[in-house]
Amino acid sequence: MTLRDQVDEMLIRIAMMGFVPGRWFLKPPDPATIAARSGIVSIEIVSHCWQYAHLLAYQLSSLVNHPPTRARVRMTVFHAEEDTKTLALLAFFGDLQVPGVTWNWQPLPRTELFRRSIGRNRVARGTGADWVWFTDCDIVFHRDCFDTLAVLLQGRRDFMMYPKEERVTAMLAETDPLLIAERDRPKVVDIDTSQFIVMANPPKAKGAYQIVHGDVARQVGYCEQLPVFQRPAARWAKTYEDAAFRWLLGTPGIGLHIPGVYRIRHVQKGRYGDSRTSAFVRGNIRRAKAGIRER
Repeated sequence: MTLRDQVDEMLIRIAMMGFVPGRWFLKPPDPATIAARSGIVSIEIVSHCWQYAHLLAYQLSSLVNHPPTRARVRMTVFHAEEDTKTLALLAFFGDLQVPGVTWNWQPLPRTELFRRSIGRNRVARGTGADWVWFTDCDIVFHRDCFDTLAVLLQGRRDFMMYPKEERVTAMLAETDPLLIAERDRPKVVDIDTSQFIVMANPPKAKGAYQIVHGDVARQVGYCEQLPVFQRPAARWAKTYEDAAFRWLLGTPGIGLHIPGVYRIRHVQKGRYGDSRTSAFVRGNIRRAKAGIRER
C-alpha cells in the first residue's frame, strides 16, 4: 500500500470515530425514493475470491444444496484469471442448472480484486436486484436462509439489514478435513452443521453481512465518495471500507433473525500473501481474538 493510501485510510478512520459526520461526504437517500418490494424478491450476492476456492466451494454448494423457492438469487463472484483453482471451480458450478439461481462470474485485474470495494461499487451502481447482500466467500447459506430472508424483507424500506447471529467453526488449521474436502477436484460439498456453534453478532452489519436495499445501492454505490477505497492495491487490502460504508449511510443496519448463516473460520489468511513468519503471527493473533469473543 502506498503512503498516500495509508494516510488517507488513517484520516478516514479518525473521522469515523465521531470527529466528522458521514453526511459531509454523502447525503443518504431520501426514504421516499426507496420502494417497498413484495412477492418474490430478487437478491444479488456479491463475493470476492482470491486463493480461497476451497472455501468458495462451500458457499456455491449451499445454493445447489438449498436453492431458494421464495427468492431469485444472482450469485456474483469477483475473481482473477491468475487464480486457476477458483477458475476451475467457477467453470464447474457454471455448468450446473439450479432453480432460482443465476451464476455471474466477474473477472477483475488482480489489483482491482484486492480492493474489495471496487467490485462492490460496480455491483451497487449496476445491480437490478431488490436487495444486495455483500458477503465473503467463507460464508455458507444453508437451509432456509434465503426463503426466510425473502419473507423478512417483504415491504421493507430500510437501508441495510444483517443477520443477528451466525454459526461458526473453531479456528481451523489448513489441514482440517473441512478445508481440504474440495481440493482434489471441484465438486458439490456440504458442511457438517454439528461442527458450528452459535455466536451473536455485534449490533452492526459487519462486512460479510451487509444486506442493502437495491435502491440505496444504485443511488450511492459502495464508498465511491472516498477515493482511497476505489484505488487498486498491490496486495489484498484491509477492508476498512465496510465500516466506512455504514458511516456514510449513517446506520449500523437492522438485525434480522435469519437461519442458516454459517461461517468457516480458518487460521491462515492466504489472500494477504504473508511470509510464513507473518502468517504464523497473524494466525496466533486470530486464535487469541476468537478465544476472547467466545468467552
